[in-house]
Amino acid sequence: MCGIVGYAGTRPALGILVDGLRRLEYRGYDSAGVAVLTEGAVLIERRAGKLANLEKALADALGNGNARMGEGRTGIGHTRWATHGGPTDRNAHPHRSADGRIAVIHNGIIENFAKLRADLEADGVVFDSDTDTECVAHLLSREIREAGDLTVAMRRVCRQLDGAFTLLAIDAHAPDVVVGARRNSPLVIGRGNGENFLASDVSAFIEHTREAVELGQDQVVTITPESIVITDFDGTEVEGRHYHIDWNASAAEKGGHEFFMLKEIAEQPQVVADTLLGRLGETGEILLDEVRLTDQDLRDVDKIFIVACGTAFHAGLVAKYAIEHWTRIPCEVELASEFRYRDPVLDRSTLVVAISQSGETMDTLMALRHAKDQKARVLAICNTNGSTIPRESDAVLYTHGGPEIAVASTKAFLTQLVACYLVGLHLAQVRGIKYADEVAAVVAELQKMPGRLDTLLDTMEPVRELARDLVTARTVLFIGRHVGYPVALEGALKLKELAYMHAEGFAAGELKHGPIALIEQGTPVVCIVPSPAGRGMLHDKIVSNIQEVRARGARTIVIAEEGDEAVRAYADHLIAVPRTPTLLAPLMTSVPLQILAAEIARSRGHDVDQPRNLAKSVTVE
Repeated sequence: MCGIVGYAGTRPALGILVDGLRRLEYRGYDSAGVAVLTEGAVLIERRAGKLANLEKALADALGNGNARMGEGRTGIGHTRWATHGGPTDRNAHPHRSADGRIAVIHNGIIENFAKLRADLEADGVVFDSDTDTECVAHLLSREIREAGDLTVAMRRVCRQLDGAFTLLAIDAHAPDVVVGARRNSPLVIGRGNGENFLASDVSAFIEHTREAVELGQDQVVTITPESIVITDFDGTEVEGRHYHIDWNASAAEKGGHEFFMLKEIAEQPQVVADTLLGRLGETGEILLDEVRLTDQDLRDVDKIFIVACGTAFHAGLVAKYAIEHWTRIPCEVELASEFRYRDPVLDRSTLVVAISQSGETMDTLMALRHAKDQKARVLAICNTNGSTIPRESDAVLYTHGGPEIAVASTKAFLTQLVACYLVGLHLAQVRGIKYADEVAAVVAELQKMPGRLDTLLDTMEPVRELARDLVTARTVLFIGRHVGYPVALEGALKLKELAYMHAEGFAAGELKHGPIALIEQGTPVVCIVPSPAGRGMLHDKIVSNIQEVRARGARTIVIAEEGDEAVRAYADHLIAVPRTPTLLAPLMTSVPLQILAAEIARSRGHDVDQPRNLAKSVTVE
């Protein structure tokens, strides 16, 4: 969740750090701070609240004679999402050792911090904050007195820590050095010319370099302006994986849209096309990005679990319908946060599909590791090349959505849906359930989706008008059947995330088993209607459900395919989407719900890109 950036080079570090933090704001945070090395001293500024508060404090400091801070060539910066200790100035990062020599920033949770703090306090250390992070500053100070070297001290301290962490540290006695470490939390290296970078996300340094190096699990990295050295926690030197970032800084700008979320909604036709690009081989087979499984491994699969959180979980619920239909393999969808605690039955014949936009979602990562411990095979669907979840999986299919800055997922959801469809087709083909021409036919339908999405996006102004009319609604309900049910759940989630409204999604058939009691005069009910061509019986059933809620005073907002005249009489508001095969319909029906939620939130005066209490990437359990 927290944003981390480090710099060692020949240019003034302060502007680079603040700019990097600005590019990481999308991760969610409640305080920000920087530390810069200059003239043998560690200079720190930190403030609770938004980055603007820190920038004002820095401007005041520089204007009041502390110009040295603007001259330092080495530094670290941080945006914090509070875990231990409230979001206050004193708990903001960086934290400094008692002697002022060491400054530390941290993403994650140090689970044994209470014992570490008690031991340090018994040794006479006085703490200035309520955070777990400050323990690391004092431990580094203690270890460096013996080791004389920040890298060695970092390795020693890391071996004392339990939990998930990314750490960056600087030492007043080493003016050109930044040392980083990671366990179960993201950290990437940027390789520059006469300068190097560390960050929790490549967007922090992409303006300066597009060459990156992966840092592996339980590794320490030391950067100077001219060098990058990676070791494991025991000191053995290792080689990081170098890669080129194939998107540029402009991809993280709003592109003329009022909010990043609106830009990302508009990008959906392109990113769906990008995710499909090159997926069909010359002989009609589906191509994944990385496969460390044999075809026989996949033929042996007799049970599939999909594990994910939030929006990715809803993508998994859609995938269940497609995968079971195409492969005839039983498929379960589990919340990653619950998966390992219920002790699921897994073995070598189980395939676990882990879906995560960032590739660092801690609940999903822990579910993946539990599956691996039980000898299950794991296939990852992810947007972030080189992140932890793909690295630890047996196979990977990357979505090609580019950076998603808004906290609420939109294009990530659609690209995850596409990736899930491709995984289902791949399994069906390998297992001999579908022939190459059948797979190609489905892929051909998928390849029509970008054009249909373009058409759909051009017709959304009435949805925005409707949204402005719903601003004062107390609650909004969503109903659907078959793949429309996960879409209903996703629509409700978007409204909760962005507009802070009570919203619920239901399987339409469950209405009469309790939820229909929520309906009163004027209650908006969004109804996702399946195609009458593909699922005629389901279509008739949900038309009956629409009549049930309308008879009790509901205001019906109906999402149906073009030409579906059977629903028109029962819709107070009809939103038409292009005709699409039933299993692929969520690629269309979810889009109006994204726009509805964003416009209601905007009309209520909320920050559409950074909803309260939320972070983009949840890297703690």
